[in-house]
Amino acid sequence: MDNKEQSKITNAELRAAFTGESVDDATKAARPKLAEAKPKKSKKLLIPKIIGGLSLVGGVACLLVAFLVFGGKKASLEYPTIPSKQADNAEYSALTGEALAKGANVSAPTYCIQMPNGTDGARPQAGLTDAGVVFEAIAESGITRFAAIYQDPSAAIIGPIRSLRIYYLQWDTPFDCTIVHAGGADDALAAVSTGGYKDLSEDYTYMYRGTYGGRLWNNLFTTSTYLHKFSTDHGYDSSNVRGFARLTPAESEKQRADESVSEKLDITKATKKDTSAVEVPVPSIALNLGGWADFNVVYNYDVDHNVYLRSYASGLAHEVYSCGTEDLGERNPEDVCNLTQVAPSVVAVMMVQESRASDNYHEDITAIGSGDAYIFQNGLAINGKWQKTSAEDQIKFTDQDGKEVKLAPGQTFVTAVPNYGSVEY
Repeated sequence: MDNKEQSKITNAELRAAFTGESVDDATKAARPKLAEAKPKKSKKLLIPKIIGGLSLVGGVACLLVAFLVFGGKKASLEYPTIPSKQADNAEYSALTGEALAKGANVSAPTYCIQMPNGTDGARPQAGLTDAGVVFEAIAESGITRFAAIYQDPSAAIIGPIRSLRIYYLQWDTPFDCTIVHAGGADDALAAVSTGGYKDLSEDYTYMYRGTYGGRLWNNLFTTSTYLHKFSTDHGYDSSNVRGFARLTPAESEKQRADESVSEKLDITKATKKDTSAVEVPVPSIALNLGGWADFNVVYNYDVDHNVYLRSYASGLAHEVYSCGTEDLGERNPEDVCNLTQVAPSVVAVMMVQESRASDNYHEDITAIGSGDAYIFQNGLAINGKWQKTSAEDQIKFTDQDGKEVKLAPGQTFVTAVPNYGSVEY
């Protein structure tokens, strides 16, 4: 019996202990949901589900971290410290909303790096947990890709690096970043060329090819040292980041305390109140981007550390290489780095108009416009809208009353879910 089967049985027994179900019933409930191969466009975009108890979710998340193994190395979570109250004169990162260390450069250069997520050697990525903001969307044939945004990075290895799409560029623009990529779609490359962007496309002065054969064409990496050298060589000494509206750490802490996630969950269950239009406690989130279990995503809220443990609907935890800050040179991350699970502080979802491009392979995604949005932070779900009026303007999130939603500080994953996909919680 392999580790994953042991984990399923243990999770089922744990669920049974908390819910009073039989082990057989709990085993069925503990299995990850596999998306339909061809989801119907008429499927509801939101199926509110408040499932399980927070104690169960914490236990399942810890068991997943302990048992899931990728590449022969065990994942070890490095949880972010829950922000404490800061002095009134504290400066905050425009990218993450976190308090900056005294003397930190608030306008340090930023980098928007195109990173693949295919099962053809792109995983595990390196340095993804060091990004302040990560945009996720389908790039081609149902396969997702990331635009990972870093400010003043220190990660020893970052990558792999792949090609650019126009909608990622439109999301990148407000961060005033160097666009780091390996070629791209014609419209995206034309926009970079004529739009005055800071541009770094496949360049072996600032990038290198790894030698790990299993990565196939997903073996182009960079380092923080190389990125800083690029900025120095080209005179890019600052960035004017137009980030998301953010709560301060103290405000975020107050939101979490005021809502009393565990207590509110009990109240919701007891009253069977319709919570589809209000802030509600959410222990689990499922994002269906189009039917492939390898790219659909599940988040489980870790109430103790106030983060969202990210896994795939196929059952695999989303593990990446964390390589530290020491300059390692041009190395394969598999050889010198440790695995950790992705666990952002905020999960934001934008429902977008999306269709297959004329080549029947790539995607057309409406990045400038508006649509439904779901914000998950501090254990809560906030339903509302997103709006982006131009490439230069930042995305604005509002609740159902039209009031701007401020995101909690910390790493933020923003996923563009197509109009034929779904959000379930």
